[in-house]
Parts: sequence; structure tokens; C-alpha cells
Amino acid sequence: MTTAHPPHGVEDLCEAGLALYARALREGQVHGEDADIAPCLVDLGLLHPHVEDMRRLEPVAPAVALHRLLRGVEDRIADERRREERLATVFEPLMRIDGARTTTADTAMLRFLSGGEAINLAIAQAMTGASQLLAIQPHISHVARPPEIHVEPLRRDQALLDRGGRIRTLYQHTLRHAPTVLARYEQLKGDVEARTLDEVPQLLMVVDRTVAFIPASKDYTLALEVRQPALIEHFVIIFDRLWHLATPMYPEAVQRPTLNGVTPRQRAIAALLVEGHTDAAIADRLGMNVRTARVHIAKLAATLGSESRAQLGYLIGRSGILDQG
Repeated sequence: MTTAHPPHGVEDLCEAGLALYARALREGQVHGEDADIAPCLVDLGLLHPHVEDMRRLEPVAPAVALHRLLRGVEDRIADERRREERLATVFEPLMRIDGARTTTADTAMLRFLSGGEAINLAIAQAMTGASQLLAIQPHISHVARPPEIHVEPLRRDQALLDRGGRIRTLYQHTLRHAPTVLARYEQLKGDVEARTLDEVPQLLMVVDRTVAFIPASKDYTLALEVRQPALIEHFVIIFDRLWHLATPMYPEAVQRPTLNGVTPRQRAIAALLVEGHTDAAIADRLGMNVRTARVHIAKLAATLGSESRAQLGYLIGRSGILDQG
């Protein structure tokens, strides 16, 4: 009794089928009866009958078969992407509906907020009576002014401070001398501190270590309110570790040293240069425009005596500046 050949895809070609296909490629053909042990080759289109003798089977060239199969994969991927777009189109307006009627005890741990008004209201409610705010606020120059999920009104922050609370905020180094940021801290009175790093993660607010707010769309019109304890703990751990690595900015600023003529900003750029990032990517990650990034790169090249981009990477590695500071 012949055992039925188990079905499989071409990416899981059986050993018998692989051996027979290789033999057909070497010899140019195989007898039809030989394919009884691997009928998958005919089913998958890797063998086809000879036009003059149906008892013989000829192999399809591997390059032709691979191209055909990859086209099939591409078509399926395109279908899935179209399905993804249709699903997003259907569900996006539903996500923008106020979740008061649809939120359950299970989903209350995560709640979508749509629009600046809803986001601000949720933050205001979370901060009512709060005593601690942890925030990460990267420089965002490539989008219009986002909702105040990341720029708290002074009155709300001051109310927290007046209750004896504390505020800790992480910025990028590019904002150390930003007039709007400095003016904000000049108006706040209480236990408030700010530190900076070359790079920080996405926007984040953690209130009393019980609720967090993060952006849920690139244009910041959607936010996610998080009350899941494990996620909150994860956010707090990330913040604490970044805070200890950061440079104090307020109330007392610590000046980062220039070593061997290379500024801290240039060292940060150098680290990204040796990783192979483009000027645009470096500017985006460090929160500056491309023109400013290129000015720093030119100054760094002049300091190290580089005459080309390739040579600059070599000189950065040899200079040891990435081991400093």
C-alpha cells in the first residue's frame, strides 16, 4: 500500500522531491514513474510533461521557478497590505470615538485618546491631586506643534508643585538653550528639575507612577493612556536609567566639556557618523536641522584634519574621541 505524500509548500520541499528535482536538472528529464515518490514536483510546477512524450518529465529552470514563486509571494504581500489599509480605514474612526461607552474593565488598562482636547482632558484628570510627574520631551521640529501631551500648561504644573509635588523632565541637548524652555522654568516655582541627553526616546509622561501617556500616531493627534502596572514600571525604569545618564540643565546647569577641540555635540555626531548614518538621520536623532548638523560635521572634519567623509570616519576611530567624556 502506497503511503500518501504529505502536502507541503515549495519552501518545505521534501527530501525525495529535492533529490529528484536535482537529478532532473542534471539529466534534463526523468521518467514519469520516477515522480510517483514525489508528486509534489508536478503539483508545485517544478516538473512538467515533455511536449513530445508525456511519459517523460522535464524540469523547470530554478531561476524561472524562483521568479514565479517570488511573484506569488509579492502578490500575497500586496494583498495583505491592501487588507491592512482597509482594516485601518474601517477602525480608525472607531478608535476616535470617545471610549466611555466601549471601555471595559479589561480594556481600561489601555485607552486611545483622539485630538488635543481629549488628550489634555485625560492628562488634567490624571494630574488632579498628583504629586509626581516624569516626562521625556524630545525636540520635534518636523511636525506642527503637537497637542500638549508633551508641553504641560504652566498652571497645571504649578498646581502640582504647589501641592509639594516634584517634576522631572528629560530633554535633548539641543533644547538646553531654547528660549521657550528656559522661560518656562523661570516661571515655575518648586521642586522641578530638568536634564538633557543627546538622544531621548519618544514622548512620555508618567503621573504618580500609575498612569502614562504616549503618542499613538506620527502627527500626535492620537495618544495612548496606559494604566497597565507592568508597562508603567517599564517606563519608570527607562526614565530612571536615562535620568542618571543625563546632564543637569535646571536648576543648576552642568557644562559638558570640550575635549581636544571637539565639543560634546560633535562627539555625539561622530558616534553616529561611524555607524554610517546620513546627515538627515543624524539631525533627526539629535533634534536639529540638517543644515546645523552639516555645520558641526564640517567643524569636526576641520578639527581632525579630514578631507573626505570616508577619511573622517577613520580619523574619528583613531582619535579616541568617542572614548572621552
